[in-house]
Amino acid sequence: MDLNRLGWNPFFEAHFEPFRNRNLIPARIALEHRRTYLVYGEHGELSAEVSGKFRNDAAERGRFPAVGDWAAIRSRPEEGKATIHALLPRKSSFSRKAVLAGGPAYGPGKTEEQVLAANVDTAFLVSGLDGDFNPRRIERYLTLVWDGGATPVIVLNKADVCTDIGTYVAKVESVATGVPIHPVSALENQGLDVLSEYLGRGKTGALLGSSGVGKSTLINAFLGEERQQVGAVRESDSRGRHITSHRELILLPGGGAIIDNPGLRELQLWGDEDGLKGSFSDIEELAGLCRFRDCGHQREPGCAIRQALEDGTLDPGRWQGYLKLKKELRFLTTRQDQKAHLAEKAKWKKISQWSKKMNQYR
Repeated sequence: MDLNRLGWNPFFEAHFEPFRNRNLIPARIALEHRRTYLVYGEHGELSAEVSGKFRNDAAERGRFPAVGDWAAIRSRPEEGKATIHALLPRKSSFSRKAVLAGGPAYGPGKTEEQVLAANVDTAFLVSGLDGDFNPRRIERYLTLVWDGGATPVIVLNKADVCTDIGTYVAKVESVATGVPIHPVSALENQGLDVLSEYLGRGKTGALLGSSGVGKSTLINAFLGEERQQVGAVRESDSRGRHITSHRELILLPGGGAIIDNPGLRELQLWGDEDGLKGSFSDIEELAGLCRFRDCGHQREPGCAIRQALEDGTLDPGRWQGYLKLKKELRFLTTRQDQKAHLAEKAKWKKISQWSKKMNQYR
């Protein structure tokens, strides 16, 4: 396969240089299933697993390969297999908080980072216009994308069943200042040409959104064939079933690629408060106008936030959504700091035990 079509560029070329004298070659992660991977590279499609050293060094889930990652592999094309020895730095990535199942015998579930997609240029935030439209959900996805380092584009799908598209576009504009918004109908192949412009040769897109918003239908429209299984949507609440069960990098006829993701019922963020600066720039700017730098936005005099809420220029729902996300990210940061502290403490405990053991032989 042509590496440039897969998204290879000078950024990855520079970071791959140390691996060239180790008889390794670059490949991109196209699919992951229970720590078994499908990779695309100069030897075509290969089934791959991580090396033993990689497995030992990657103590956390977020450090294992994710769909879209570039890896340094040793290939065995005659067997159709490869071994992943290292990952190259990610230009962008989207992560959410995942809780592994616990139980009476294991205690509470473990909180880990789950990388949804890596090295994405454009993230398409897909929302349906058939009754499941939710501005707060769009804000949450925007925070995820801004924090991950990609460019967001909002896709309002199912325009064929909506009689007042302008109203929905205005609602999105109020929560996504400066972000491109495209009403489309994947089912009737309307408005998709403009989306294809983001997916030129060597460019990677990713589809993010809830179940039933039409992500699989969009993929089929891009491909020009019925490749992805499409599920029905309940009429009672416009929600769909999880038809897409895994993440996959799909090569498009036009030379680009797109990452399909299963629909997310719930998106718990993994990141820090910096992600709010992109999705809530209006609120951040308002807060900067408060009389006091440490304004709590409660009863302080000269509070620009309270004034905007009172005169109607700031939507109360948007303000509450901002506070909810800020609290969620602050709590996550605290948990991550505690985890890092415990890991450092455990490391030095092992070093101390090893040192005492060595002293016994002196």
